[in-house]
Amino acid sequence: MFNLILFGPPGSGKGTQSEKLIAKYRLKHLSTGDLLRSEIAAQTPLGLEAKNFMDKGQLVPDEVVIGMISTALDANQDAEGFLFDGFPRTEAQAEALDKLLKLKKTSIHLMLALDVSEDELISRLLNRGKTSGRSDDTNETVIRARIAEYHKKTSTVADYYNKFDKVRHVKGEGPIEDIFSALCKEIDKKKG
Repeated sequence: MFNLILFGPPGSGKGTQSEKLIAKYRLKHLSTGDLLRSEIAAQTPLGLEAKNFMDKGQLVPDEVVIGMISTALDANQDAEGFLFDGFPRTEAQAEALDKLLKLKKTSIHLMLALDVSEDELISRLLNRGKTSGRSDDTNETVIRARIAEYHKKTSTVADYYNKFDKVRHVKGEGPIEDIFSALCKEIDKKKG
């Protein structure tokens, strides 16, 4: 089993590259946002607990999210691996995820970080905002704040995985196929 975290700020191309990586390496996409919505819709005990926090405007505690990830791992034991999207976002979440994966006799093998300049991100998001219908993609001040928040929070996760030599930075600018090739090269090196 090969487990991967794909990181990148808003507008870095994570969505596009995730789809391509999932198809090529037959990974199971694990988005915590999708997991939350699915568990809530199914009215599972974890879903109801998460909904209770969300209804109060609170963040869903890490233990609940880890519980959902555990359920997803158990439900997909035949998967070739997982691509984690949107998680972990903090060092505490990374540590909790590592503990869970160790219990499942696996681990995070690689964290790929898409590096894109701030000017390029702003340009991409403003362009996306013209067609996406997302109000947070139409205001440059909001976009800059989202990018700053991403860097503030996720740099600690990269620092955590760097201690284990699991972080690889990939230039996220240029043709989509070139970026995809660079990501695959890093994965293939790690899979050996």
